[in-house]
Amino acid sequence: MKISKADFEQMKAKYDQEVKKGKPAKGKKGDIVDQTDWIFFDRKTLEEILADPNAGGIKFYFTEYTEEVAKKLHPENPDEYVGRINLVMTASVDGQGEILDASGDSSYYNRGKLCPPTCE
Repeated sequence: MKISKADFEQMKAKYDQEVKKGKPAKGKKGDIVDQTDWIFFDRKTLEEILADPNAGGIKFYFTEYTEEVAKKLHPENPDEYVGRINLVMTASVDGQGEILDASGDSSYYNRGKLCPPTCE
């Protein structure tokens, strides 16, 4: 699922301020003590990213759900996602830069299935 650049930047900033600095991620109830084990993305999403003829691969960003983005992407249970580490993906030629679309922006993808909270 595509997400906006603003949502990506918000989640990246939260990750950079907390987890990347070695601090615990903050959820709605305090520190996240049982962080994400894995993230699943379906084939359709990966193929959509790689469909760009300029894509040499996929660039993955570590990010962290903010309250605002969790409410947008997981309205049924946003509190389960706030503070969870996740991945945002974008097409890249060589892993260094990002491929820009017709509007001059990169396309970002998210909404992978996280464990926890959706472990089976």
